[in-house]
Amino acid sequence: MSGEQATAAGQRGSVSLLVDCDTGIDDAVALAYLCSQPHVELVAVSSTPGNVAAEQVARNNLSLLELCGRPDVPVAIGARAPLRIPLATTPETHGPQGVGYAELPEPRGKVHDVDAVELWVEAARSRPGELTALLTAPLTNFALALRAEPRLPELLRGVVIMGGSYYYQGNTTPTAEWNTHVDPDAAAEVFAAFSGLPEDRLPVVCALETTERIELRPEHVAAFAAEAGCTEPELVLPDQPEGRRSTASNELVRHISDMLRFYFEFHRRYEQGYVAHIHDYFAASVAAGTARYRARTATVHVETAAPRLIGTTVADFRGLWDEPPNARIVSENHPQEAFVELVRSLGGLARRVQKPVA
Repeated sequence: MSGEQATAAGQRGSVSLLVDCDTGIDDAVALAYLCSQPHVELVAVSSTPGNVAAEQVARNNLSLLELCGRPDVPVAIGARAPLRIPLATTPETHGPQGVGYAELPEPRGKVHDVDAVELWVEAARSRPGELTALLTAPLTNFALALRAEPRLPELLRGVVIMGGSYYYQGNTTPTAEWNTHVDPDAAAEVFAAFSGLPEDRLPVVCALETTERIELRPEHVAAFAAEAGCTEPELVLPDQPEGRRSTASNELVRHISDMLRFYFEFHRRYEQGYVAHIHDYFAASVAAGTARYRARTATVHVETAAPRLIGTTVADFRGLWDEPPNARIVSENHPQEAFVELVRSLGGLARRVQKPVA
């Protein structure tokens, strides 16, 4: 079994992404961040059921892309439910619409008329070796894409997954992370598809032990708004009334602030402090090549049968199972650098897309 691999940030060569998400507050921050990166081509965004139902995910994606100046990006829907178990959503975590207190404008665009799985497969076939898959949702759509085209691991340039927890407390059950718990069968199929491939073809996995270190705080919201050129300080503070709405002069800042206030309140309710774990932003920065991190190869098992352990992920880093590795699990990241990058880039985007005041 191989050891750690270190990756440097700042290598901002062109990146072409196929994004699959279940938007979701942290998905929304991740998607907005990707829109802020001029070297990132968003080839398509597919919508997987998870935080909310697939149709609401797609609506959130369409609206957010339009707010971020990217109405050209195709948004598709694939699966409407996990492979074998009923869908469980999280209104308590992300709000009934998936975006906290934000009320996103009705999108002008429409969902792509091609199924997400077909769209992904055709894109990968037409551009072999060019596209990176960023998966911040349950792995349902990607598992279906692998069934339709088993050569995807070779056709894609790379794969980045947000999901799982390894020797770390789960955030949905004592041992399971949300994405793998929603569709454990899909996650098991995805990891099996990469078993035995060369190390550089294995998916990079951003699990809870590193994504929960990306802990956004009220001062980051204030810095983001200031970077966007807001005329008044954007204060999202623990002593303010729950549900208070932003009056920021910048539309994108206003919506993201309203999302994050809901997320802060959720984390506080579960005794994690007035913070927000923006898991998917970290995965997006890995896929975009803007994050510095280390990763270790491992063989991942996803539990799909034992009732109390559904969705639990276990990693064999030492080859004790005598099975080939199927993942590269991020073992080190740099939160302070991540927030400097997020504030600068997302603030710049908000400034660029702001509509002139009449």
